[in-house]
Amino acid sequence: MYEYIIGKITGLTPANAVVEAGSIGYFLHISLNTYSAINGQQSARLFLHQVVREDALLLYGFAEQDERELFRQLISVSGIGSSTALMMLSSLSPDEIRKAILEENVNLLKSIKGIGAKTAQRVIIDLKDKIGKLPASDQILMTGADNTIRDEALSALVMLGFARKNVEKELDKILKSNPGITVEQMIKTALKSL
Repeated sequence: MYEYIIGKITGLTPANAVVEAGSIGYFLHISLNTYSAINGQQSARLFLHQVVREDALLLYGFAEQDERELFRQLISVSGIGSSTALMMLSSLSPDEIRKAILEENVNLLKSIKGIGAKTAQRVIIDLKDKIGKLPASDQILMTGADNTIRDEALSALVMLGFARKNVEKELDKILKSNPGITVEQMIKTALKSL
């Protein structure tokens, strides 16, 4: 199984990318989220998911490990294949999909092309418990009051629908310039700049 590819982007459309690495051009299926993240770049590192079928060997590329993890969770649901999972990740951000699953928002999931009411309900039933758990890489060791305040603000802002990585960067900036800040002040300050 391949983990990631680093190389020069030689072709890019909203649905796929060609990445040249080691004098070989790899054709990767990508989501609209990944397209937005790498559009305009000369080179990129994309996390891979490989699908082996009788008639094809397919590679899917993701700008973030987080998006790849959600893709893998989605294709584990009966009735959702790679194309449907990619369509879901192109229609909504990973955070929006997670929020819809946690809040059991069938209508939002049904709004995605190819997802009916039964499939949306199956996604919610199968993934609600898995989505609630953070991957080990996202768990932060808490040391001291600043990290506790940062983590509380991070949790609140992610629950509001902001992208985790953007929030983390913003909170680190705020904490650096205002060491004694409260959780409420940190959230209000972050909301102004996110």
